[in-house]
Amino acid sequence: MSQTVGQLEREISQRLQAFYRESLGQQPSRITCQLFNSTLAVVLEGAVTSPEQLLEENGQGELAETVNAALSAAIQPQLIQLLESILGVEVVDLLSDTTLETGRRGILAILSETPTVRNPDALPKFKGNGNKAEAS
Repeated sequence: MSQTVGQLEREISQRLQAFYRESLGQQPSRITCQLFNSTLAVVLEGAVTSPEQLLEENGQGELAETVNAALSAAIQPQLIQLLESILGVEVVDLLSDTTLETGRRGILAILSETPTVRNPDALPKFKGNGNKAEAS
């Protein structure tokens, strides 16, 4: 039987915390996870590694940003694989960014479809008029 939305979000949070600890030696202090139909939003607090923090604190913010970008690129394939194994759907795109000053990382995973959950009515909906903006 499939999990509830809350159970799925909790599993994602726990497995991401373990993934960061094992892959980067940095365990985020808090992870907030929210599934919106075919979009997953995650905020990791305390996600910046010690070397990145040290560089930032010693006036080498540009190098810290470079290191952060390289680490993000290096773990992205494993992160996608982890999310796909938990959610049971394809991750079409993974967007992430980090604010070194606050130690927060935001991740948006765009999914091929809404994962199967036991209580689909509990999935929050994005508010808006449903129209797509077009550039001309």
